[in-house]
Amino acid sequence: MAARCSPFPCREKGGLAVKKLEVLIVEDDLRIIDINRRFVSKIEGFEVIATATNGSDAKELFAAIRPDLVLLDVYLPDMLGTELVWYIRQHYREVDIIMITAAKEMEMVQEALRGGVFDYIVKPLVFERFRERLESYRAHLTRTREATEVDQDVIDQMLTRRPIQAKMRESAVPKGIDQLTLEKVIEAIRQTGDKGVSAEEIGREIGTSRTTARRYLEHLVQEKKARADLIYGSVGRPERKYRFLQERA
Repeated sequence: MAARCSPFPCREKGGLAVKKLEVLIVEDDLRIIDINRRFVSKIEGFEVIATATNGSDAKELFAAIRPDLVLLDVYLPDMLGTELVWYIRQHYREVDIIMITAAKEMEMVQEALRGGVFDYIVKPLVFERFRERLESYRAHLTRTREATEVDQDVIDQMLTRRPIQAKMRESAVPKGIDQLTLEKVIEAIRQTGDKGVSAEEIGREIGTSRTTARRYLEHLVQEKKARADLIYGSVGRPERKYRFLQERA
């Protein structure tokens, strides 16, 4: 009997290869490197490909690899992380940076922001905060790579690093609908294209129950962001399948 096909990109051997975002960790504390590596391994879609304990080693690595993202400390043995930020901006503009540091001086924060870092996380590092920031980065990167044109709302959201909620304003989201979960549902249903997806499949993909997934899907239908169709199989009750409605100009 043939295996049932998932509407999501296959992550198993022989399926559709989904490239992970490659991460370089630049941090002089080996214990923190290990923590960062373990945290990254727990987040789907990311992979640590190299580590460096100082700025000079990091520069040498850039000659051999092109990471998508650098997790960078401010206080390195041979230079400030902000100096490395400007080096990366000068030579590898396509590389993104998230600072993870104990440095709380406003001058350091401003210098990092002037260098165009995506985010600035103050130690001690908490996994939930770390996960949220990396998932926000991944969502931002997906949309900016896919988009050919943007409007002012999208630009405003990009500049403030707020999650893009398919133009849904927070005030319009009813009680019981969490913004982060809603964003995950939107990303998941968008991946399926015109195939359609059930609440159970969405639940498995984002790690929630079928009931919770259906509540969010029905909210999207109500907001005219998704369409629901009844699919009749050969046996059993018809299944409700959801499709994301692409926005039109």
